[in-house]
Amino acid sequence: MQQPTVVHVMRHGQVHNPDGVLYGRLPGFGLSGLGHQMAARLAGHWDGVPLTHLRCSPLQRAQETLAPTAALFPQLEVVTDERLTEAGNLFEGKVFGPDNRALRDVRMLPHVLNPLRPSWGEPYRDIAVRMRAALQDAAVAAGPGGQALVVSHQLPIEIARRDAEHRFFAHDPRRRRCTLASVTSFTFRDGFITAVDYAEPAQDLLPTKRGRRFRVGT
Repeated sequence: MQQPTVVHVMRHGQVHNPDGVLYGRLPGFGLSGLGHQMAARLAGHWDGVPLTHLRCSPLQRAQETLAPTAALFPQLEVVTDERLTEAGNLFEGKVFGPDNRALRDVRMLPHVLNPLRPSWGEPYRDIAVRMRAALQDAAVAAGPGGQALVVSHQLPIEIARRDAEHRFFAHDPRRRRCTLASVTSFTFRDGFITAVDYAEPAQDLLPTKRGRRFRVGT
């Protein structure tokens, strides 16, 4: 039996988005000041950990989150992996604001009728397939006994965890276990995920919650 390989999957830090746009895969949405603090905190968390592979979503907020940690490992090349990108969403670019106003647009009603698929965006099953492949490739690149660090986004990470735990993909978005700058760790043994762990290295930096609202695809 090979030594276990661990693939740590981080969610990016807070994004500068004062208008409440569902930014999805749109360019130009980088970290806020608090988001950069989260990225620095994560670098401190990984300092001294013998990482052997770095992999990241192509989106700006993910790249900026990884940058301080990557600077600690100049010997490792950062692999940009499109499979780690945010989930596709038909509400992308629409303004939600604090009252989720985009959901009141009658033209969008047909897109919120089926939360099991979901009808508003990329099918959960498709997300699971691409994330599973990306994490498996990261594990192979890290090598037996190695540790890979990957940066992705909330919904893809949530679906990857549900896939690994053989749970239903459909879920209440308000109950995802994937806060900003959190780390979901997948342990691989002989090519299979045998354990999933979770940590919040920047828990004290998380914004205070103002109530749990439903927001499509976030």
